[in-house]
Amino acid sequence: MPEQQFMRHAIALALKGEGKTRPNPLVGAVIVKDGRIIGEGYHTKYGSLHAEREALADCRRRGESPLGADMYVTLEPCCHTGKQPPCTEALAESGIGCVFVGSEDPNPLVAGKGIKFLRQHGIQVQTGFLKAECDALNPIFFHYIAAGKPYVALKYAMTADGRIATVTGASKWITGEAARNHVHKLRNRYASILVGINTVLRDDPLLNCRIPGGVNPLRIVLDSALRIPPSSHLVQSAKEIPLMVVCSDSKINGAADKKKALEAAGAEVLPLDSPDGRPDFKALVAELGKRSIDSLLIEGGSQVHYSALKAGVVSHIYSYVAPKIFGGTSAPGPVGGYGADAVSDAFVLHLAGIQQLGDDILIEYEVEDVYRNN
Repeated sequence: MPEQQFMRHAIALALKGEGKTRPNPLVGAVIVKDGRIIGEGYHTKYGSLHAEREALADCRRRGESPLGADMYVTLEPCCHTGKQPPCTEALAESGIGCVFVGSEDPNPLVAGKGIKFLRQHGIQVQTGFLKAECDALNPIFFHYIAAGKPYVALKYAMTADGRIATVTGASKWITGEAARNHVHKLRNRYASILVGINTVLRDDPLLNCRIPGGVNPLRIVLDSALRIPPSSHLVQSAKEIPLMVVCSDSKINGAADKKKALEAAGAEVLPLDSPDGRPDFKALVAELGKRSIDSLLIEGGSQVHYSALKAGVVSHIYSYVAPKIFGGTSAPGPVGGYGADAVSDAFVLHLAGIQQLGDDILIEYEVEDVYRNN
C-alpha cells in the first residue's frame, strides 16, 4: 500500500540521524497530499528541530500547503517544551488533517498525551502504523527512558566452531570487510564502547568510528590496576576522542602517578569497585546513565563478556560468525568465566534477526529480561 511506502520512507529518513540525536530518539516524518510527498524531514541532531517541524519547513521551502494533508511520523509527536517547542502545536497550527503514528513515545512527558492533543484539536490520528518497524528504530531510546540507564549490547566475532582467537591468541581477521564495516556502524550508533585491559594490551585498538560522517563513541577501558600504557592508541588520542579508564578504588592509592599521567593525557580515571575488587558493571552502567550516556557497546574478551552477562546488564548481542574453523581445545570462545553448572543456569536468548554480511553471518539476540532484572 502507498501508505506503508510513505512510512517506510519516514523510517529511512530517521536513520540518517543515527549517532547524532542521542539521547533523543531517531524520528522521521513525511507529509503527503493527493498521493505525493510535499514535505519531509528528520531529527538531524540533538537540540535541532524535530522531524515534524523539519517536514513542515520543507513544505514551506517547496511552496506547498500542508492544509488537509497527511503526516506519517515514526514516533508520537512531542507535546512538551524541551530544546524545542511542542511539535503538536505546530501540527495543529499547520492544518494537517491526519497523522499516522508508528511508535508511541514512552517518555512520561508524552506517553499518549501528544496523540490526545492532536485529536482534541480536530486532527485524525491512526496509531501503531507499521509499529514493529518503527519500534526497531529506537530500542536504545525506549530502554534509556524506561530505565534511566544505557542500553547495553555485547558484540563478538567468532568462527563456525565458536572460537574468537586461535590457540596462540591470533584473531585478525576472523570476519571479512563487510562484517567489520557493520561494526563501525554500531560504533556510530552506540554512545560508548567498552573493552578490558587485556584487549588493550594485546591489540592496542583505537576504538573509533571509521564510517564517513560517523560519530566516535566514548571509549571505556576496564583496568583495575591502571596497566594501560601511556603509549597506547587510546591514551595518545584521548584529547581528540574521549577516554574513560575504570579502575579499582582499592588500588588507586598505589597508582597516583599513573592516574595523574593519564589525566594529563586527556583521559578520565574513574575508580569503581565491587566486592571482588573488579570494576562493578552495575555501578558503571548506573554512572553512565547519570551522565546521559544512553548506550554501551561491549567489545571485550571472554571474561569481560561473562562478567557483563553475569551482572545482568546486557540487553542485546551481536554475534558475527565466520565460515572458518580454528579448532583447539584451548582456543577461547566468546564467553569465559566460571560458566553454567547446569543447562537450566544458561543465559537465555531470543533470536532477533539474521543477516548475511559478505561471507559472514550476523546473528542478533535479545537477552531474556529475567537476567537483566537480577
